[in-house]
Amino acid sequence: MLDLTKLASQIPGISQHLRVEAVASRQRLELAQKLLSQAFARQDELMQRQQQWRERMTFTAAVPVEPLDTRIDLDVAPESHTVFATDGSQIAPSHHEIAYCYLINVGRVMLHYGQSLYPLLDSLPEVFYRPEDLYVSRQWGIRTEEWMGHRRTVSEASMLAEMACRWVKPPGSHMDIPNLAMVDGSLIYWFLEGLPGDARDRILPPILEAWEQMRSVNVPLFGYISASRSLEALNFLRLEACPKDTPDCMTHCAGIIDKLPCQVVEPLRDAALWGTLLKPGQRSPLFRSSARILDLYSSHRIYFCYINVGQEVARVEMPEWVAQNSSLLNQALSLTLAQVHKGYGYPVALAEAHNQAVVRGGDRTRFFALLEQQMIRVGLRNVGTSYKEARKRGSIG
Repeated sequence: MLDLTKLASQIPGISQHLRVEAVASRQRLELAQKLLSQAFARQDELMQRQQQWRERMTFTAAVPVEPLDTRIDLDVAPESHTVFATDGSQIAPSHHEIAYCYLINVGRVMLHYGQSLYPLLDSLPEVFYRPEDLYVSRQWGIRTEEWMGHRRTVSEASMLAEMACRWVKPPGSHMDIPNLAMVDGSLIYWFLEGLPGDARDRILPPILEAWEQMRSVNVPLFGYISASRSLEALNFLRLEACPKDTPDCMTHCAGIIDKLPCQVVEPLRDAALWGTLLKPGQRSPLFRSSARILDLYSSHRIYFCYINVGQEVARVEMPEWVAQNSSLLNQALSLTLAQVHKGYGYPVALAEAHNQAVVRGGDRTRFFALLEQQMIRVGLRNVGTSYKEARKRGSIG
């Protein structure tokens, strides 16, 4: 139980800290704006530096593929369009339950606008219980709970592609309807960097195959990131802030433990900077991410930009084939903005996909009750939870 009386004495200190931090944040924003203006004047030179010294830099700097002063007003979404989205949830395995297994539940949403078609809002559950599902990851030192999350990412991508490709042209329609496939979160799967090659080969190829399917039918794919903490775009400005003749971090700054000389605006984030530069309904320039894991993405290397959706500045990520197709990109951006407005600050399709996917406490209880009934039906004995789990569920009285 939280003792609010003891906590109250700490609140004034937090308030004072936040007041000081607000002043420092404004100063960092002003400096970042100045660096952005200077970088715009030397953009080609800085891009060449980034390309030449990338292997010697200790930070990941995104590369702008448009002038840094780009501010583009997004188009109004067409009346008739379709949006697809998936999101996932899971029940983790536990040795204290009646059976050691896990469940992945993927919520699917397909919303049609201006077409007199019923929406799709459902979820597809899948139970994993075979030894090859439960223990395959242990050969690479990966916990089953962690592997379950990676498998969920694959399922979300595969189901999104299946849904989008099947409905890219609605039944009875003789024309292509503008559409968009969305996922919640980044398309840059940073966790892959820490995986052994064999494990990574079971996760990334099926995801890229799903993306290729969407590419084949011209369905743009977006990853929508609310409250983004990324600083990839700001890291490009570190090339301008670098006091050395070359951004050779490994030579010039190898012995520095604290902040490097170029980290003049940390802990400022990209979204905070673009929040001062973009008007509602505008997007920033496109950037190409330089994350090293993207070297494995082939033609699906990730680009991103920031858009002012009114309530916040969100980061949207897309594969290269979307970024390089201006009509497809503009279509996807206009539909994204419309989704945010319909969802009162967050894409309605993603919110509904989450609602369809989420596994609540009651769902978990019913799942294991159903499993227990089936185990008893086939003649298994001593079916039940551990004493620890049973005691945790009970009352002290």
